[in-house]
Amino acid sequence: MPYMPLQKQQLKLPSMQVDLTNLLANNELNRKDKILLILFSANNEMRVKDITETAVNHGLREAKKWNVSQTLSTLKGLVVKLPDGWSITEKGKEFLNELGVIDSAPTQNIKPALRKYANQISDEHVKQFVDEAISALETGLLRSAVVLSWVGAVSLLYAEVLNSHISSFNAEALRRFPKWKNASNADDLTKMKEYDFLQVIASLSIVGKNVKDELEQCLKLRNSCGHPNTLKIGEHKVASHIEILILNVYGKYSI
Repeated sequence: MPYMPLQKQQLKLPSMQVDLTNLLANNELNRKDKILLILFSANNEMRVKDITETAVNHGLREAKKWNVSQTLSTLKGLVVKLPDGWSITEKGKEFLNELGVIDSAPTQNIKPALRKYANQISDEHVKQFVDEAISALETGLLRSAVVLSWVGAVSLLYAEVLNSHISSFNAEALRRFPKWKNASNADDLTKMKEYDFLQVIASLSIVGKNVKDELEQCLKLRNSCGHPNTLKIGEHKVASHIEILILNVYGKYSI
């Protein structure tokens, strides 16, 4: 089936469900816990001043006196500093889950967003992968959910290249790989390793560097889940993987 042009539309994820006001008022939680909660509830990158303002706006006026930057520097592994601000890591979410202050089933926020998206996909080839990924997630087949959600995302990236960037893609591919034969369909694109494919589309600014870095991690997890090994993963890890794909691929190269 040939790929048809895709209509761009933004897919919005449900916000993280936490009662931030009451949690920030809990004296049993320390400053580090509360900053982690603020980052978790935001579900995106936050600057230091945004963290402080969020705390104050939810009744924690003492946050005006906090040295938020210093506290963030002590949360190694639980938070990460990105170009647009600070973000909580998967390890940070697991930490909050162990404290018992966040939903222990983060995929409940992901499933409806994916299902809603899947129902709108006109390309049956892509829709099949998304439907199967959601079903796998809903039934606890976590490795399958990782693999299928990745395959669907790559299908959308292939479509974007074929619809809008195929000439520049082939030129860059040939520059990097002298034996490359010009691609004209999705099957041709599959002849390039997916890691190399990400490098090429990033060099053409089809995806940004930070997106490319995140997709590399998704690819790494997909490869781990797609081959026999002793790796164990949980819903948090799978939810994070699918969330990255929703926000940066499914939501951007939609329908």
